[in-house]
Amino acid sequence: MLQSWRFVVVWLTLPDLGPFLQALFLLPGTIPGLDAKNPEFSVPGRGNREKGQKWPASQGQEMQSTINYLWHTDDLLGQGATASVYKARNKKSGELVAVKVFNTASYLRPLEVQVREFEVLRKLNHQNIVKLFAVEETGGSRQKVLVMEYCSSGSLLSVLESPENAFGLPEEEFLVVLRCVVAGMNHLRENGIVHRDIKPGNIMRLMGEEGQSIYKLTDFGAARELDDDEKFVSVYGTEEYLHPDMYERAVLRKPQQKTFGVSVDLWSIGVTLYHAATGSLPFVPFGGPRRNKEMMYRITTEKPSGAIAGTQQQENGPLEWSYSLPITCRLSMGLQSQLVPILANILEVEQAKCWGFDQFFAETSDILQRVVVHVFSLSQAVLHHVYIHAHNTIAIFLEAVYEQTRIAPQHQKFLFEGHLCVLEPSLSAQHIAHTTASSPLTLFSMASETPKGLAFRDPAQDIPKFFPKVDLQADYTTAKSVLGAGYQALWLARTLLAGQEFMFRGLHWCVEMLQATCRQTLEVTRMALLFLSSSLGTERCSSVAGMPEMQELKRVTELRAKRGGLAEALSRCSYSITETQMSLSNLSSELVKNRDQHPADSVLFGQDEPHLQTVQEIQNEASHAPSFS
Repeated sequence: MLQSWRFVVVWLTLPDLGPFLQALFLLPGTIPGLDAKNPEFSVPGRGNREKGQKWPASQGQEMQSTINYLWHTDDLLGQGATASVYKARNKKSGELVAVKVFNTASYLRPLEVQVREFEVLRKLNHQNIVKLFAVEETGGSRQKVLVMEYCSSGSLLSVLESPENAFGLPEEEFLVVLRCVVAGMNHLRENGIVHRDIKPGNIMRLMGEEGQSIYKLTDFGAARELDDDEKFVSVYGTEEYLHPDMYERAVLRKPQQKTFGVSVDLWSIGVTLYHAATGSLPFVPFGGPRRNKEMMYRITTEKPSGAIAGTQQQENGPLEWSYSLPITCRLSMGLQSQLVPILANILEVEQAKCWGFDQFFAETSDILQRVVVHVFSLSQAVLHHVYIHAHNTIAIFLEAVYEQTRIAPQHQKFLFEGHLCVLEPSLSAQHIAHTTASSPLTLFSMASETPKGLAFRDPAQDIPKFFPKVDLQADYTTAKSVLGAGYQALWLARTLLAGQEFMFRGLHWCVEMLQATCRQTLEVTRMALLFLSSSLGTERCSSVAGMPEMQELKRVTELRAKRGGLAEALSRCSYSITETQMSLSNLSSELVKNRDQHPADSVLFGQDEPHLQTVQEIQNEASHAPSFS
């Protein structure tokens, strides 16, 4: 009863609890901290909040402006050690922009560090990098202000923090993230820029005119010019995304004389992509990265080659390594097989083993240039995404299908929209029909063995328990996890229902094809019977030169017996085909009957989403609610 009561209080009475309780429900974030001994060193702490997460009110809230832009300090989008970012408007046009206002602490840095962000942004001009419009100053204090493009849809971090993405992004959205990050980073390297603080919170999201997401790199406070063969010694970044060598010096404060190159960005990209694909960080010690820093460093430095994740489940327990993405990941196996080798080669501690940017760009571009052929395997009840190049042959496609289904090419038969597809291996893959997730090729196997089917983790295993002690912050986190598990269950239910629909459709097509084959075979059998019936008894004895009359009569009798036996065999075959037709008709009726129950199941599962959305709205109100000092 106590747990049920607490769940109801946390979610349903939150809007009535007042500012105090709402303030307690705010999620912790990160605030970059400045090392007084090294003004260029910045490792975020836990206070930074992004767009959409309100900040505690302060006594100094006021209107501020430059010569062309105006904002209120209450419209805070984010805050760090050296600057705050606000939502502002152009005084003349009313256009929304983001302004980065530097504080007094920023002027303690060397002059070359202070102007570095301005100079970097002026060099860059790309659709996947937040645009710099102007550099101005406030009227009274004459603080420097960067006027930048405003991204109204938050950041990649805010997307991942949404409970519906608790287990990672859907495949389509992940590919958008990959495409945008690769394009933005490519532009940085073309201009000789290293970012040094790549993370989901520094990848902003903007909605395009057609409703598609556009992601843009931002926050170039740590960026600097650096060629591929150059090194640097200063340390920037966010703990969970830092290269282990930088982590050792920045977080553990261990003296070392290592220098760093552009590959530190690749490590951060690897952690970011893993986070986007799974909803979780790849390296997690017991108690979390922020509470167990020594173990965090040990995980990243002791990681075996090829591993892409490492966790510690128990205090002082063993480290567990993963060489693949978790079973809860929503990406298709086809995409995972392309992505995992990239993660394994950029999450390498030793710089000599780590890929360079050229290879990273080549491999990611190879993924993005591929086309997807959707294949539903009837024997597995699984929808596969087969990534191939348009110039590949069908033989390569068939081999790719084998890699995912373990159905050998010679045993693969395909249907598309109820019609048999004959795929000639020597032809170009462009001859394959255009497929979608709702209209895939249907694959059935001619082999007797049954391949492995759909594997998934029961979302109930990811529902945490409420602790007996009442703790509003812990209850909020727990309730959010429950909501994430609910969305995962909804996604899984939809996947299973879609698979059920494809199964019904594919079996229906197979039955129709078998019925058509039966009709054709029966027609041929009947024609043969008719011919035999008409020919029986019509033989004429005709003398054959050199053959006695009795011998010829014997030959005719044998021939007539053979025809009679053939007629009986054809009659049995006809009867068997008729019985098969009746069985197929009964099977077809059963399929229709079962399929009629399917819409009811869809409606039932469809009722869950509004409930989850209602709970998420309450959660959003909690995280957006204003607090007080």
